[in-house]
Amino acid sequence: MTRISVQVDGDHYTDEVEPRTLLVHYLRERIGKTGTVVGCDTSNCGACTVLLDGKSVKSCNMLAVQADGHEVTTVEGLAIDGTLHPMQQAFHDKHALQCGYCTPGMIMASIDLLNDNPHPSEDEIRVGLEGNLCRCTGYQNIVKAVQQAAGSEQS
Repeated sequence: MTRISVQVDGDHYTDEVEPRTLLVHYLRERIGKTGTVVGCDTSNCGACTVLLDGKSVKSCNMLAVQADGHEVTTVEGLAIDGTLHPMQQAFHDKHALQCGYCTPGMIMASIDLLNDNPHPSEDEIRVGLEGNLCRCTGYQNIVKAVQQAAGSEQS
């Protein structure tokens, strides 16, 4: 067992973990952050995307011990006092989901995208979200949601 200390959604956790424990399993099973979903276990789909020190990472491709000393933000840590994060609100407003399975990871990747490029073009949004797959929506409304959150919505 290895002792880790990590901040998740503003709360500090110190735990003993198996060195091979994936971050996604630590978040879901130990911390109870079930909004971070397991999609493919191969880092292909991006459903498990979280922010690590503000940068998006696929938590199924990272060990919990690698998060030691870092800050993790999950989709559950975005809303403040019941008010949705602007990206969450945009996904709601633009109906940027169907089954919803990819939505947590898509939202987290979109936040990182806007942190790096606050006013991306449609093409830049599509390229920026390449590593996150949606099998239901066709992406059009996801792009519109990111545009709304960026304040650059195209009519």
